Amino acid sequence: MTNRAEPTAPPARPAADGFAAAVADLAGRVAGPVFRPGEEGYDSERSGFQTGLRHEPAVIVGARGAADVRAAVAFAVAQGLPVGVQATGHGLPAAAADGVLISTRRMTGVRVDARNRTVRFEAGVRWEQIVPEAAGHGLAPLSGSAPHVGAVSYTLGGGLGLLSRRFGYAADHVRRIEVVTADARLRTVTPDQEPDLFWALRGGAANFGVVTAMEVDLFPVSRVYGGRLVFDAPLPEDVLGAYARWTRTVPEELSSSVGLLAFPDDPEVPEPFRGRYTAHVRIAYTGDPAEGERLVAPLRALGPRLLDDLRDMPYSESHTIYTDPTRPHPYRGDNALLRELDAGQLREVLALTGPGARIRCVLQVRHLGGALGRPPAVPNAVGHRDARYLLSALAIPGEGGVAELRAVQRQVFRAVAPATVGRSLNFLYGVGGPDDAEPGDGAGAAARGLYEPADLRRLTELKERYDPAGTFRLTYRVPPAG
Repeated sequence: MTNRAEPTAPPARPAADGFAAAVADLAGRVAGPVFRPGEEGYDSERSGFQTGLRHEPAVIVGARGAADVRAAVAFAVAQGLPVGVQATGHGLPAAAADGVLISTRRMTGVRVDARNRTVRFEAGVRWEQIVPEAAGHGLAPLSGSAPHVGAVSYTLGGGLGLLSRRFGYAADHVRRIEVVTADARLRTVTPDQEPDLFWALRGGAANFGVVTAMEVDLFPVSRVYGGRLVFDAPLPEDVLGAYARWTRTVPEELSSSVGLLAFPDDPEVPEPFRGRYTAHVRIAYTGDPAEGERLVAPLRALGPRLLDDLRDMPYSESHTIYTDPTRPHPYRGDNALLRELDAGQLREVLALTGPGARIRCVLQVRHLGGALGRPPAVPNAVGHRDARYLLSALAIPGEGGVAELRAVQRQVFRAVAPATVGRSLNFLYGVGGPDDAEPGDGAGAAARGLYEPADLRRLTELKERYDPAGTFRLTYRVPPAG
């Protein structure tokens, strides 16, 4: 499917019987399953964590290894079809129609090299598989808050996680990438071997090929002081203001965020939270637990907590800091990278999304800076490193549907536009497809603000070199130059 913000003539499709024969030939050449619409297994294979968008590809290849990915890409190019990739399906840009979907969930190899403090993992691996493997050696990856997220897609999008203020983006610590490009070649890409492609993949996400495996650094972190402080928030702007002041005082060994969310008055909701609008401050500190207690004292002084579970914990329990939902649901979310937290702007945001609003969004503010603000040893396409905070707004569409929700989210980000330096690819959820395009978008809404201008120009030039036909366009796409 081409982006409706950039109309082009659809590729010529082969006759139905010829296409069926080509699919049958593909199925005979790959180790994994191949699905067509209407066949048993098609629906479950195309479904992911995001249930509000469902791909409708012409063909799905359930890849078991790099050879299957090469065969799938060669088939797509021969048929004039675009290629999409799905591991866990968290951050879909749009529901892709037609094309070839490569499902990587069967590619689950993980190998830790404790001596060199690295881990190699395949395209379908989730952080929940890597964290315990690394923990057995007293090491930790730069994983995110949700352990069920795919590690490859998270890292290609930048990778903002629990240890980021201390160590930087996950993309800053990639050693090696194995990727199938539009010519169906399996390439091994490193800082010394195809350095331009290595730069582009780290931050350019799925625009340049299908990553089949990568090797990344691990860090000597076995324990963290962390958890949640949850406040009843009748005056949420007071909590946000106190949080903003507090973040100016903490060391970069401490990563944190604050989330504002309303819990329904439902028997399934735990009693302390039921029917309340709450503020959740999440902490991950790699220093001494006693120092962690001292650092969070100003937050505890804000008042009584509905929950306070801060503690010294093994990194293997770090998923409890956010307790992100594991049940698939139809959420939509967008974000803005901010220079500062302006009280007046936040007041307007809360009026649009808070307890009295028609659309109640889950608002999150993540503290950036520290190592995130410094250039990595090996440059990559992750930009906007001058941002000090990330504001995200996520919600499930209500009676007014997606259009109403997106209208509210646009208002939210217009309110903070004076402080905005860009957007984060990792925190786009179900937005950026054709329905989100606005006049003047050109390549579509997904491209707005994701990259520094010079980086975007370089990405389009590299897209022209490695994928001039735009085979990998079922993503937050970078168009080829020209």
